[in-house]
Amino acid sequence: MRNYSMVQTLIIANVVAFFLTSAGTSDLAFRLGALWPLGFNFMPWQVVTYAFLHANVMHLIFNMFGLWMFGRELEALLGGRRFMQLYFASVLSAAAMQLLVDSMTGGVFPTVGASGGIFGLLLAYGLFFPNRLVMLLIPPLPMPARVFVVLYAGLELFLGVTGTEAGVAHFAHLGGMIGAYLVLRRRRGRWR
Repeated sequence: MRNYSMVQTLIIANVVAFFLTSAGTSDLAFRLGALWPLGFNFMPWQVVTYAFLHANVMHLIFNMFGLWMFGRELEALLGGRRFMQLYFASVLSAAAMQLLVDSMTGGVFPTVGASGGIFGLLLAYGLFFPNRLVMLLIPPLPMPARVFVVLYAGLELFLGVTGTEAGVAHFAHLGGMIGAYLVLRRRRGRWR
């Protein structure tokens, strides 16, 4: 029997969840599993389950690519258990940030996707591998990971504050980064 890494396990779980919810049960799955604002179908388990649901195949592909790209090296560095702690701390803090923003803005729409966890991994990647070159897709431009992380966080903050790209949970992405930072800061020195 083959041993799977935590990254592979998360990718398989997300792909399986996508196909299960695409098989005619998507309304029920989204009503029960998506992260709904407090007072609008919210259930406590949604702070985790939303990270396994995706709006469409491109949403899934981009998130799984980010998980694979940044997660493999982080898992190799941290080990499976610590990697999962980092990932799920990011998922939970992304959910908390989204719930906070929704309560402040009166948002009534559900949130889905692994992006909060991926953004936490991205921040950790930039901290552990600051000089590693990351290649942007459009335009194809190489830059150090730490620069990529700072620019991407700044872009997410700008898009969130301006309300650009409606339907994207920009503040959840930033919440994932905050969760990763807090976990890494608290455990600094013990994770290397």
